Amino acid sequence: MHALEHVLEKVNQWVWGAPLLILLVGTGILLTCRLGMLQVIRLPLALRLVFKAKNEGEGDVTSFGALATALAATVGTGNIVGVATAIQIGGPGALFWMWMAAFFGMATKYAEGVLAVKYRTIDDKGQVSGGPMYYIERGLGIKFKPLAIFFAVSGVLVALFGIGTFPQVNAIVSSTQSSWGVPVIVTAGIMTVITALVTLGGIKSISQVSTKVVPVMAIIYIIASLVVLATFADQIPHAAALVFRGAFSPTAAGGGFLGATVMMAIRNGVARGVFSNESGLGSAPIAAAAAKTKWPAEQGLVSMTGTFFDTIIICTLTGLTLIVTGVWNGAERGAMMPRFHMDR
Repeated sequence: MHALEHVLEKVNQWVWGAPLLILLVGTGILLTCRLGMLQVIRLPLALRLVFKAKNEGEGDVTSFGALATALAATVGTGNIVGVATAIQIGGPGALFWMWMAAFFGMATKYAEGVLAVKYRTIDDKGQVSGGPMYYIERGLGIKFKPLAIFFAVSGVLVALFGIGTFPQVNAIVSSTQSSWGVPVIVTAGIMTVITALVTLGGIKSISQVSTKVVPVMAIIYIIASLVVLATFADQIPHAAALVFRGAFSPTAAGGGFLGATVMMAIRNGVARGVFSNESGLGSAPIAAAAAKTKWPAEQGLVSMTGTFFDTIIICTLTGLTLIVTGVWNGAERGAMMPRFHMDR
C-alpha cells in the first residue's frame, strides 16, 4: 500500500510539476496579451451578461444555466478542500498564487467558451454537443482527431476516477461522518440516488437543478464566510500581510504546519487554483457548448465569470477565513480544517 502511495505521489509531482503549471499559466498570459486584458476591460459586461444574455440561437440551456452547470463542479469541494490543502502545504502565500492562476485563467476560460460554441455540433435530434474534443478536431483539422479522442477518453477517466468524483465524495462523507456521525455507506447511498435522479435527465435536468442550487449554495457560503471574517476583523490586515509575504518568501513553521518554501506556495497555489476553477482543464466548455446563443464571444464572457466567482471571490473568502482563525497551521487536513470554535 505504501509503495502504491509512493508511486502515486511521484506521478502527482510530475503531472503537477513545473512544466504543466508553466503551460497552464503561460497559456493564460499569452491569451491575456492577445485579448488585450479582456478579463479586466470586459468584466463589467461579462457580469451583466450572466443575467441579461439574450439566450437566442440553438442550444439546450440558457447561458446562465451553462455557467451554473460548470460552477456546480467547482463551487464546493475545490473552494474548501482545494484552498485548505493549498494553504496547509504551501502556506498563506499559496492564496496569492491562486489569484494569479485565476486572473490569467479568466482569459483561458473565455477562449474555451468561445471555441466551445464556435465548433459545437447539433445532431439529428437537435441536441448540442461540444467541448475540447470537438474544437480540437473541427478547429485544428481531421489529422488531430487522435488528440481529440485522447482528450475525450482522459476526460472520462478523470471524471470517474479523478477530480470529478473522489475528492468530492471523500469530502462529503468525511464531513457528515465527523460532524453528525452519519455512516459512510448511508451518505454514499443518498448521494448515489440524488446524483442519478439529476444526471439521468441529461444536460437540461442538470442545468435546471444547478441554476437553483448553485446560487443558493454560493450565497449561503459567502454569508457564512463574511460572518467569520467580521468576527475576526482585527486579524484581516495580519492575514493579508501573511499572504503577500508568504508568496515571495518562505513561511515559518508553526503548530501542525511544517513550513513552506516559495516553490511550494507557487506549486500548490497554481495547482489548487486550477483544481478550483478548472480553467484550461476543458470541462467547463462542454457545458458552455450547450448554451442558447448565436455569439461565441457572449458565452465566452459568461464562462469567464465562473473563474471570477469561484476563485477571486469564494476561494479568497475561504483562504482568509482559514488564516484569520489560525486553523491553517493546525493538525486538521482537507475538509476538516474549516472546523473551529467561534470563541470571539
